[in-house]
Amino acid sequence: MRVVEIVLAGLLALVGIRSLVKWSGRRFEAVDATDHALWALFVTGRAGLWFAFAGFFAIYATVETPGRPGLDELEQYRWYLIVPLVLATFQLVGGWFLGRRTPPER
Repeated sequence: MRVVEIVLAGLLALVGIRSLVKWSGRRFEAVDATDHALWALFVTGRAGLWFAFAGFFAIYATVETPGRPGLDELEQYRWYLIVPLVLATFQLVGGWFLGRRTPPER
């Protein structure tokens, strides 16, 4: 089954690259540095989640236990659960505050 995890990790990484190219290539017409920082936070969270999920499958593929690994083998990777949570928070905070900012008066 290791091949399935590697293929899924590769596919999710490719989707992450596509997402990064798509969202980074969008025109963002703002003059305020705060808006650009929030946009960067949003794009980082959005594209980074795909890479984080690819990392889950890559970690699962590297576990050396035959059959299905138990919790003891995956214990050393428990910290990795924080990565998608942080990236999802980036996306949420960036999108939330971008949607609530008022445009500057012209």
